[in-house]
Amino acid sequence: MAASAGASRRHSTTSSRRSGELPGGGGARTQRPSYGRQLSSYSARSSQVSRSGSFTAAAQRVAGAFTSCFVPRVKVKTEEEEEVKSRGTECHVSIDSVGSGQEGRALTVADLSKATSNFSEKNIVKQGGSSTMYRGKLKDGSLIAVKCVRKLNGQYITAELWRELETLQNMEHQNLARLLGFFERTNDSLIVLEYVSNGSLREHLDESCGNGLELAQRLNIAIDVAHAITYLHEFKENPIIHGGIRSSVVLLTHTLAAKVTGFGLLGTAASASGSGSDATPAKGAAGYVDPEYLTTYQLTDKSDVYSFGVLLAELVTGRPPVERSRGSEARLTTKWALQKCRGGEAVVAMDPRMRRSPASVAAVERMLALAAQCVAAARKDRPTMRRCAEVLWAIRRDYHRREEPRCAAVSEERIDEWVLR
Repeated sequence: MAASAGASRRHSTTSSRRSGELPGGGGARTQRPSYGRQLSSYSARSSQVSRSGSFTAAAQRVAGAFTSCFVPRVKVKTEEEEEVKSRGTECHVSIDSVGSGQEGRALTVADLSKATSNFSEKNIVKQGGSSTMYRGKLKDGSLIAVKCVRKLNGQYITAELWRELETLQNMEHQNLARLLGFFERTNDSLIVLEYVSNGSLREHLDESCGNGLELAQRLNIAIDVAHAITYLHEFKENPIIHGGIRSSVVLLTHTLAAKVTGFGLLGTAASASGSGSDATPAKGAAGYVDPEYLTTYQLTDKSDVYSFGVLLAELVTGRPPVERSRGSEARLTTKWALQKCRGGEAVVAMDPRMRRSPASVAAVERMLALAAQCVAAARKDRPTMRRCAEVLWAIRRDYHRREEPRCAAVSEERIDEWVLR
C-alpha cells in the first residue's frame, strides 16, 4: 500500500510539473491548435536551485549552445548540474509557436519530431560541426526552425541559464527572430526558433539568394538591425549583449525586412556602469570582434557597436570582413573601405552591383563615416546603438529626398517612428 501510494504521489507530481503554465497569454484564436507557454519542472523551481556555479562557466556553456562555439575545458560538475540531471532528460521551456497568445497544449519533442518528419535529412537547412538546423511545420501550419546541438562533456543547463531563458520569453520585437522553445535532453539540446525563409544577409550579398540589394534596401536592413540591437541593449528587465553580430545571423523575410537571430544567452550586461560579460564571441566572427575583447576578455554593448560598424562596411562593399584571396591592402574590408572614404574615394568602396548617383555616393560616405565611429579603438568613443539608428534614419531620409523627391514626404513622416516598436 505504501509503495502504491508513493507511486501515485510521484505520478501526480510529475503530471503537475509538466502541465504548469506561464502567465502572459493574450487574445484567443479559434480553429488552430496552439502551443501554450510552459516551464519545465526544473525551471519552475529554479529559485530553489543552488547558485554556486560561476557566471563565467554558465556564460561559456550558453554561448556554446547558441552559437555552435564550444570552448574546450575541463568539466567540473556543480550542484546545479546534478540537480538538473536528476530531474530528467527532457526539461524544457516552450512558448506559443505562432504568437497567438492562446493558452493550450505545450509544445513537445514529439511535436518537433512530427514537424520535421522525424528530423529527416530533407528538412536540413544548415549543418555544422556540432549542430544541425531543421525546418519544420506544426499542425497549425506555422513554420519553425529547430536547431539540434550536440553536447560536449555532458553539459547541463544551470539556474542562471534558466533565468535568462525566462527573460528571452518576454522579448518580442519585429526585428528579432523569436525564441519559441528550448528542450534539454541527455545527449543534445533542441532550440526552437521562428523560421525566416528568405536566407541570410550574407547570402543576399553574395547573390546566392535573391537578386541583389540596392542601397535603399541595404539602408532599411541596417536600420532594422540597429533597432533590434538597441532593443536588446535597453531591455527593461535584463539588458542583453548579442556578442555575435554578423551578416550570417541577419535573416531576411520575403519583403527584405531583417530579423536578427543568435541573440541572448551570450551575455548579460552586468550593469549600467559598463561592466561586461564573460561570454565568448561567436564562431565565424572573424573580423567582427571588438579588439578590446582580446585584452579584457569581456563583451559590452560597445562590442556590439563595433560589430555593427563592420556590418555597415559589409553592406556598403558587399564583401565579407576578411577576404584572404585579396591583396594585403584590401584583405581587411572595413579598414580598406574606410581608407577609401577618407581619401575621397567612397565610390570605389561601393559594391559594384549598386547604382551610382550623387545621392547614393553621399549616403555611402555618411554610412562609412558612421562605421568609422563604431569601430573606434576606444569603446568610450563609439556611439550607442540608439544613436546609430538615429543617424541611419537621417541618412535614409536625405537619400530619398535627393534620389526620389516623391518619397521625401513619406520619409519625413516616418522620421519620428524610429523609436523601437
